[in-house]
Amino acid sequence: MMQGVDGEFNLVLYNDENLNFSQSFRALPRSNDIVLLKDVFFAHQDQKMLLKLSYLSLANTANIIIMEKKGIMDIEALKAMLEEFEFRAPNDIDIVDGYDLVMAKKMHMWGNGL
Repeated sequence: MMQGVDGEFNLVLYNDENLNFSQSFRALPRSNDIVLLKDVFFAHQDQKMLLKLSYLSLANTANIIIMEKKGIMDIEALKAMLEEFEFRAPNDIDIVDGYDLVMAKKMHMWGNGL
């Protein structure tokens, strides 16, 4: 579908199989359309660094998605943390069986902006 319109879609997925919990991931600035942190955010020792790096690696108006097994995360506290790190419109979505999912957007020219 993307090739038909000469489009490009960049996705980065970090999970417990490819993320060293003592280190944060590295990505180029504005190089991703979505960052999906599945089963790693609450296990990582530096959640704030994950959010900072996610923000920097996302293109403007891109999304961050944090998924954890049901009952692990405090959804309202996570939404507040996402807002603190300039992610907007955080929402929890009950779409994946057995998982809580929170999604937010990096907005162009808001807060940290660029």
